[in-house]
Amino acid sequence: MASTLPDHPHRSPDPHRSPGLSRDPAPDPAAPPRPERGGRVEVHGIDHIPDTERRGRARELFAVWAAASVNYLNLVVGGALVLTGLSLWQAFAVVVVGNLFWLGTGLLAVSGPAAGAPSEVITRTMYGIRGNRVNNAVTGWMISVCYFALNLAAAAVAAFSLVERIGITPTTPIKIAIVIAIVVVTLTISVYGHAVIVRLYLPITLVLTAAFAVVGYAIVRHADFGWTQPEPLTGSALWAAVLAGIALIASGPLSYTTSADFSRYLPTSTSPRAVLGWTALGGFLPSVAVGGLGVLGATAVDMTDAQAALQTILPGWFNPVFLLSLVVGTIAVNALTAYSAGLALQAVGIRIRRTVSVLVDGAVAVALTLYALLVSNFLDTVSNVLQLTVVLLGPSTAIYIADILLRRNRYDGHALGDETPGSPYWYRAGVNPAGAIALTAGVVSAALCVDTLYTGPVAALVGVDLALPVGMVVAGAAYALLMRRRV
Repeated sequence: MASTLPDHPHRSPDPHRSPGLSRDPAPDPAAPPRPERGGRVEVHGIDHIPDTERRGRARELFAVWAAASVNYLNLVVGGALVLTGLSLWQAFAVVVVGNLFWLGTGLLAVSGPAAGAPSEVITRTMYGIRGNRVNNAVTGWMISVCYFALNLAAAAVAAFSLVERIGITPTTPIKIAIVIAIVVVTLTISVYGHAVIVRLYLPITLVLTAAFAVVGYAIVRHADFGWTQPEPLTGSALWAAVLAGIALIASGPLSYTTSADFSRYLPTSTSPRAVLGWTALGGFLPSVAVGGLGVLGATAVDMTDAQAALQTILPGWFNPVFLLSLVVGTIAVNALTAYSAGLALQAVGIRIRRTVSVLVDGAVAVALTLYALLVSNFLDTVSNVLQLTVVLLGPSTAIYIADILLRRNRYDGHALGDETPGSPYWYRAGVNPAGAIALTAGVVSAALCVDTLYTGPVAALVGVDLALPVGMVVAGAAYALLMRRRV
């Protein structure tokens, strides 16, 4: 996938032209380049990263995605597969297949070095300048903030248990202080940005791996490798559980349609295969390992309340460390989420610096989390809604992949920053009909096949949830068909 040729070879974009209103101010072109350093707040937002400021190696991406994947959620999901009725080996197979969607996350990441721009800008090629603002408002910002709130609530519950162990009663003021403290640490990483993430996530990966190794040792010691389901699933019930499990696990990598955000600082000459491989491996290997432990854990303890149940088989001295590792793992996940959500808020068209947009995202997430933990069952509602995000994220991922393949990963980063009606990505009134039609077709097709919060007509007919594969195939095929001549 060569990435040195622009997708509009006859256009000569002015690299000093203002590419839009929603970006951070670009450095003075006449001034010497300011290398990105871990001790300084990142100056770039959704603007193009000049070649003089590109650095790093693709292998650095492994730790970024591994730190976000060695987490409590993967452990819980692994156990949930057994609770749905799958046997051990069926659950292990679902964990592996579902996490193969990390290959898609890796493929999307190759567009970062090619364009020198984040995913939130690259998707202008698919939806147009105005259409992409709507896309970022929904798939970029709204879904990210909801995930942030859910993860933050999980971290807060673990932190509440941790302070109880040291003799502090988690009253309402203390709970609020804990939530805010977790958010402050998370947003500090996100505000400082890309260089801090790359530098910090390797030690975080090592620490979390060590903690989960102890958890894994305890689980393996107590696991029953000969365990069988009292009433094994067969026929359509088995396929329904398998497909639902794959969709549940795949929703993790599919939620990272913004993987180019973390690869865009790599030099243009970076091998696309290396970017794809290190990104995919960073997500796949830890997710499979931790998810597999969750599967085994279901044979030893009741995984309906994994946090409390696992503490019964862990060494007493390690329980506080386990709870702390859950908090640290969630911070690692949410720092990436907040970083991308900040870029998405800029890409919506709001005049705001990236640092401020990240803080806005954090404030909204804190409000949702506190309301959920202290007032209502809001998180239950959001959790149910997020089960349906695969209906949107699957088709949008397929369209992104199709665009990369159609263009052979050739993107003009300067032209992507042009938001004026003269932009090559203005299309018709600021909307790319091909992207809009393909996304609509994919979402509608997926919605007809859903069998989670409701049963769509197709799901009722065939008896299984086919929303993920159908939505992706329809959206990707429609986009490729409609865009093949234009590209």
